[in-house]
Amino acid sequence: MAAVALVLFGVYFAIAFGWRTWLQFRSTGDSGFRGISGRAGSVEWTGRVLFVVALVAAVAAPIADLAGLPTTDVLVGRPIQIAGVIITVAGIAATFAAQVAMGSSWRVGVDEAERTELVTGGAFALARNPIFTAMAVTGLGLVLVVPNVLGIAGLIGLVVAIQIQVRGVEEPYLARQHGNQWAAYSNRVGRFLPGIGTIKNGTT
Repeated sequence: MAAVALVLFGVYFAIAFGWRTWLQFRSTGDSGFRGISGRAGSVEWTGRVLFVVALVAAVAAPIADLAGLPTTDVLVGRPIQIAGVIITVAGIAATFAAQVAMGSSWRVGVDEAERTELVTGGAFALARNPIFTAMAVTGLGLVLVVPNVLGIAGLIGLVVAIQIQVRGVEEPYLARQHGNQWAAYSNRVGRFLPGIGTIKNGTT
C-alpha cells in the first residue's frame, strides 16, 4: 500500500497547494503564499517549520516502507488500510472545499499588514479552522495506509504545528484585525470541531 500512499500524497499536494494556488493567482493575481515569517525560534517560525517537517515525513513514510522499514503491528491490516484510503480521500476533498470557501481571503501564512475578509460561512460556520481539521484527517488517513514510525511522527508533528499556528499566530491575528466581529464569531463557533473550543469572555 506504500505506492497508494505516495499517489494519495501527490494528489493531496497537487490539489491543496498546486491547484488552489493557481486558482488564487488566476482570480486575484496573488498566489496567497506568505512564506515562513518570524525570527528563528519564534512561534510563527516554529509552526511553519513543523509543517514542512510533517509534509516531509508524510512522503518519507511510504518511501521508507518500500525500503523495508517495519510497520506498527497494532495498525497493520487490510481493513485498516482501506479505511485509511477512504479517510485520506475524504480529507483531501474537505481540505480543498474549505480552501475554496475562503475565496480571495485564502492565505498560507499571515501578513500583519493585510486585512482580509473574515470568512464565516460554509464550512467556517461549523468550525473556525476547517482547513486544518481536514489536513489532520488527511494525515491520519495516510498513517493508517502506511503505519510506520515516520508516518506517526509526521502526524504528531502536523497536529502540534496546527495547534501552534492556530492558537499562537492565526487566531490572535484575526482577533486584532476583526475585533468585535471575531469575538462574536469565536464565541459561537468551535476551533476545529462544532461546539468545541469556542472562546467566551476571552477564554476557551
